[in-house]
Amino acid sequence: MRRLFPVTDQTSAPADRGDREWSLDELADAYAYPPFGAEGHWLRANMVATLDGAAQHDGRSQPISGETDMRIFGTLRALADVVVVGAETVRQEGYRPARAREAFAARRKAAGQGPAPAVAVVSARLDLDFSLPLFTTPLVPTLLVTGAAAPADRVAAAAAAGVEVVLAGEGAGADPVRVVRELADRGLRRQLTEGGPRLLGQFVAADALDELCLTVSPTLVAGGAQRISGGPPVAVPHRLAPASVLEEAGFLFTSYRRI
Repeated sequence: MRRLFPVTDQTSAPADRGDREWSLDELADAYAYPPFGAEGHWLRANMVATLDGAAQHDGRSQPISGETDMRIFGTLRALADVVVVGAETVRQEGYRPARAREAFAARRKAAGQGPAPAVAVVSARLDLDFSLPLFTTPLVPTLLVTGAAAPADRVAAAAAAGVEVVLAGEGAGADPVRVVRELADRGLRRQLTEGGPRLLGQFVAADALDELCLTVSPTLVAGGAQRISGGPPVAVPHRLAPASVLEEAGFLFTSYRRI
């Protein structure tokens, strides 16, 4: 692993530093949340895309990922208060509860965080299996985020299963800006969304995203795979500034933040 941007002593590293695997502490330092004030919050997204713009292969992101990408994936989770994910991604990726990791225990304790991040599932139809481990055996209770007009029978089913329902919109679906605010009001201020593309597109369209951590995979897949974000277009493109670029084995691990 080597740092390409910003330029530091790790940029033109000698072989004994540039070619070695970074420790989890080094990765956590590299991806630390920026200061955002006592009453603030920060929403970052973590996505992977191929050189030709695909966010998935055969409907999943794992085939275009790699070992270091997964270590960064785990590090970003370990730094977050809450992981925000869409219902379709939960179904496709077989989401499980976030787990406590000893390597990050001291860091989380010092930051006043619990043993693991909560998972917040954003859904309009609430078409989810509440008997899955994500809902039945999480270390930190999973939240279900929806709108006030969500199907009443599914809201009742979630409540019967002991799942807390968070209302973050007046319609059937959740409003992206209110999702961020409702979670922050619960003390979940370091926020991480792992998609999918439709949910990320909603955050982008609402200008609610503060940071994009994008892994550029040195692969080509062609076909009609989704981009990392979809949904309604923005009237004017949102400009982000590069915060960090790391490289290993042809993968680029980038971070861009709002200006």
